[in-house]
Amino acid sequence: MEIEISTPALLFPAISLLLLAYTNRFLTTGQLIRSLSKQLKDNKSSNLSGQIKNLKKRVELTKWMQFFGALSMLLCTLSMACLFLEYYDLGKKIFGLSLIAMTGSLCISIWEVYISSNALNLELKDLNDKYKS
Repeated sequence: MEIEISTPALLFPAISLLLLAYTNRFLTTGQLIRSLSKQLKDNKSSNLSGQIKNLKKRVELTKWMQFFGALSMLLCTLSMACLFLEYYDLGKKIFGLSLIAMTGSLCISIWEVYISSNALNLELKDLNDKYKS
């Protein structure tokens, strides 16, 4: 199978948008952590341990999502350079690694979304418990 230099270039917009989405998720998680920290200092609430554990895991997953997304972009760039320099076999292999890194990033993203939905369920449980009181 022959690939042209434009083939890896097709991933650039997708990778850029994914990294932007990951950054937004990271910023949102950071805001939640700051909010919980303030809430804990103000209310001395003890029912936040599940949320704190959840947020720690989300921060770790977001870090790895961003790492594999950036690695995918780097490998994509290296692949294009190899194809430009007519190292076609090496370029194809590096492009394959880029796709694997992107797949890893997306799988971790799915895992983070799952954990994020669990965090929302914890919050809804707290709201429901307070509403019933």
